Amino acid sequence: MSTLTQNPRPEFSLSIVGAGPRGTSVVERLAALAQKLPDAAVRVRVTVFDPYRPGSGHVWSPKQSDHFLMNTPASFPTVAPERRGSEPGLSFRQFVAAQGDGKRMSEAHAAQLHGIQDGTYPARALYGEYLEHVYDTSAAILAAHPGFEISHVQAEVVAVRPEANGYRVEFRRGPEGQGTAETLEADGVVLALGHQSAELNPWQKQLQRSAAQSGATYMPPNVPADLDYSQFAAGQPALVRGLGLNFFDGMAELTAGRGGIFREVGDEPGSRFEYVASGREPQLVVASRRGTPYWGKPVVDQFIPDEISLHHFDAEELIGRLAEARAGNPEAALVFSRHIWPSLHRDILLAYYRQCAVNCDGRWEIPAAEFIRSLEAILDAEHHEGSQVWLGKLREFIAGFPEIKWLDVPALARPFDEVGFGSSEEYQQAVRDYMQENARRSAAGLEDPLSRAIMTMNLGRMVIKDLVANGILDEQSRIEEVQAHFEPLVEGLSSGPPLQRIEQLLALSRAGLVTFVGPDPEFGFDEVNGQFTASSPWVDSEVHTARTLCEAMMPANRVLQNDSPLITQLLSEHVARVHTWNNAEGEVLPGSGFDVVGQPYRLVNSEGMAHRGIFVLGLQLSSVQWGTAIAAQAGSIENPAARTLQDAQYVVNEVARLVGLPYNELQLEHGAPAYEMQP
Repeated sequence: MSTLTQNPRPEFSLSIVGAGPRGTSVVERLAALAQKLPDAAVRVRVTVFDPYRPGSGHVWSPKQSDHFLMNTPASFPTVAPERRGSEPGLSFRQFVAAQGDGKRMSEAHAAQLHGIQDGTYPARALYGEYLEHVYDTSAAILAAHPGFEISHVQAEVVAVRPEANGYRVEFRRGPEGQGTAETLEADGVVLALGHQSAELNPWQKQLQRSAAQSGATYMPPNVPADLDYSQFAAGQPALVRGLGLNFFDGMAELTAGRGGIFREVGDEPGSRFEYVASGREPQLVVASRRGTPYWGKPVVDQFIPDEISLHHFDAEELIGRLAEARAGNPEAALVFSRHIWPSLHRDILLAYYRQCAVNCDGRWEIPAAEFIRSLEAILDAEHHEGSQVWLGKLREFIAGFPEIKWLDVPALARPFDEVGFGSSEEYQQAVRDYMQENARRSAAGLEDPLSRAIMTMNLGRMVIKDLVANGILDEQSRIEEVQAHFEPLVEGLSSGPPLQRIEQLLALSRAGLVTFVGPDPEFGFDEVNGQFTASSPWVDSEVHTARTLCEAMMPANRVLQNDSPLITQLLSEHVARVHTWNNAEGEVLPGSGFDVVGQPYRLVNSEGMAHRGIFVLGLQLSSVQWGTAIAAQAGSIENPAARTLQDAQYVVNEVARLVGLPYNELQLEHGAPAYEMQP
């Protein structure tokens, strides 16, 4: 037992910086702690800092447009585990089932609750209502408990400095953080910062300067709800860079949000809507590196349906083999291309061709069951580690069935790779054909082979996320293989919008309100005409021009690029440092997130010493976790997909330990974490 536990503090002051989803999870877990300690002999004082309404925070405000949809179905996201008995936790799915559980909200949001099913993609504003409900009910439990108190300070924290045995938190009140600096002493600080502003890259800065000098409009990366859509002039062209989720938010706001109507005209996938314009829409000229929008999600009720499973990618087996390897080499780690991708690739192809066989049963000379047995025999064959020999044998086998095509999985990331188009019209039709195939396949759900393959890949991603978080994957492999190559593949296929958005984009393309530039777009600025330019080397077309350019993406999630006052202060005053890694050549390279250690994740200072009481949650953990923006999955807190809930629980466990409380919802696998780490 640590000396701190033997000598508990009579009072513990905890400052939570950021009251969005992660900060709300900490408050909810503290409420769960309070309910288990009715006669606590200590006092825990919780101060929550956020310039915005706690719970929803900035990004999830219920006041934002209802045109902004989540990209996970209602059955998936949560900031609290499933409620059991009188516990404060209430998952989003339970919130929907309870029709808001007494939450006061607008009539429109109350009506939306009635239409939500497991496979529905709710408005982000409605999810914000849920977040506020969890915060309010949890804060009420803490306020009513004799051992706890909680307060919200509407302010921006601009500095956190170590002082004596604790920390001094400096903050400025008001939504803009322009008030007089005030300070508060704290024994512990939770950094749940979420999305932060970031410096533009050099090319973006040049575009911004050129636009300012010419009176054109440059719109840098931003949270969709913060974008000033009035800058898009009706009837005028506007260039949009990015075809991910931010684009679809803007697309909806600039069409349906301006009075246009997506009129349903049929049930055939790819032709469900026609667009009736209001006349106030801009002409959107859009581009992304792959040349197409993110793949619209399959129509299923769950984020990853129960029917989807992994047979070859066995994480437990890999961990066991790694443990044996580390007995002789403590630095041993898994390499994605050698230990993971060959197995996951087999699972993806197994899911695809097994469903192909089911769909083609009766049309082949052999029954589907025999095809599947032969398929599995090829995939199950023993090969040395990392071998890809099976891939050639599978190609030969599939070639004997002309009704089905070879699935080139890596090529899915770039569907028009090295394909040239003789005109813009030819390219527009190619993209529409691509989206119509998306609509047809995704509408079929689990009956479609490609949908099964994509969902299998997504399940593999969730397992890989857990391996990364547990430090089992080689860091160079994670950065150069997973994040550089696998992430664009799986993100483009698994992190797309609801299928409804693809159908709407098809309608806008047919109506001539959206024009696609082409793959590998090249953007510039014509100083003579004062216009932005965009073109694709793969499309023989005139250069697209516009006086407006919008970066349809979030600000960069890199702490060295983030320019918020707090992150700037933490780094400049050496309270924090960026995580670094060594490549194969021995170069030391900066990572994207803070350097942290242990669970809970303690912030590490410039000398390599971990702070006793500064804990990091969420996006700034991107150097030790992969996919930090993905919400926690509803269900058990022990589920690896509920890691954001686990991270909050570990923080609360540590608070309980520091004040000597006999409470531990999750066992700390390695005992009490060390407070110091050698540089």
